[in-house]
Amino acid sequence: MLTSDFDFHLPEQLIAQQPVAARDASRLLVLHRDENRLEHRVFPDLLDYLNPGDVLVLNNSRVIPARLRAVNPKTGGALEIFLLEENSPNDWWAMMRPAKRAPIGSHFSLVNLRGERNAISVKVIDTNDEGHRRVNFSGEGDISEVLDEFGEVPLPPYIKRQAGNSAVEDHERYQTVYAQERGSVAAPTAGLHFTDELLEKVRARGLEICHVTLHVGLGTFAPVKTERVEEHVMHHERFHVTSDVAEKINAAKSAGRRVVAVGTTSVRVLETMARANDGKIVAGTGRTNIFIYPPFRFQIVDVLVTNFHLPRSTLLMLVSAFAAPGETRGREMILAAYAEAVRQHCRFFSYGDAMLIT
Repeated sequence: MLTSDFDFHLPEQLIAQQPVAARDASRLLVLHRDENRLEHRVFPDLLDYLNPGDVLVLNNSRVIPARLRAVNPKTGGALEIFLLEENSPNDWWAMMRPAKRAPIGSHFSLVNLRGERNAISVKVIDTNDEGHRRVNFSGEGDISEVLDEFGEVPLPPYIKRQAGNSAVEDHERYQTVYAQERGSVAAPTAGLHFTDELLEKVRARGLEICHVTLHVGLGTFAPVKTERVEEHVMHHERFHVTSDVAEKINAAKSAGRRVVAVGTTSVRVLETMARANDGKIVAGTGRTNIFIYPPFRFQIVDVLVTNFHLPRSTLLMLVSAFAAPGETRGREMILAAYAEAVRQHCRFFSYGDAMLIT
C-alpha cells in the first residue's frame, strides 16, 4: 500500500485554529461501518450510540508545557527547546531550534514567560540520529516542577500563534478535563470534546469509564515519508495500564460487551497489550511503537471516537484500518467520509470536530 493512497485535499480554512466556545459543542460525524453510512450529529449525541455495559476507555495523560525559550549567555543568541521525553529528573531528550546553535557541550540560560533570564541553565550532553539533543538542567531543583513558569503550551504546528504568545485559553482547552498523569507533549485530542457533565451522563447510561495512560510524543505529527506504508518506522510512546482497568476490560470482552476507545492513543495501548498477551489486557508499564494500518485485525476495540486527521499520517491509516478491520477497503470509506466532512465545512485536526466509527 502506498503512502500517497492516504492523501486528500483539505482547504486551509478548515484547519481549526481555535477551540469552539464549549468543549462539547463540536460536530460529530458518525460512520456506521457495516452499512458504510454517514450521519451528521453533534457531540453530545454520542450518548445515543453508547450501550449500557459498554466500557469507555480514555487516555488520562496530561500535556506538559513543553516549549521553552533560552538564550546563549555569551552571545545572546535565542533558541527554542521543545521537551520530548524525560529520562530522569533534569535529564531530557529535546528538540532545539536552531539546532546549529546547540552542539554537544553548549550551555544556555532559560528565559521565563516574561522574557527574563533565570538561574536555570541547560547543557547539551548528547545527540541522536534524529538530531534531538539530550540536555541536563541545573540551578533550581527539578525542572518539571517549574515548567508552568517557563513553558508554553506545545500546540501542533498547524495551529498558528505568535511566538511566545500562546492564547490563554490554550492552557485550559488543549487539555482534557480528566487529564492526570503528566508526560504528553501533544494532547490526546479526541478527549478534548468531553465535559465533566457529559461524562456523568455516560456513567448514568450504565457505562464503565476506564483510564489508560499513553504519553503522546511529537512523532504523532510526523508525516510518513516512505513511499510504501509498511516501510515507515513508528516512534515509541510510554504507556501504563492498571490492574483494575485490565480486569474491567477483560471482563467486558468475555461477556460480549463493547469497548469504546476515545482516541487513537487509547487504541494503541489496548491493541499493543492484546498482541503481546493472547488477546488479553494485563497490568503494566511499557513502550509501544505499534503501527496500525490496513489490513489490521483489532482484538479489543469495538467502537472508536476520534478527530479528523492529517493527510498521509499514521493516524489516518489507523482509522482507515478500523473502518474495515482485516480488509483494505477502509481507506476508501474514510476518504469518502472526509470528503463529506469537507463539503459540510467540518473543522479539522486538534481543535476540530469529532468522528464516531461504530
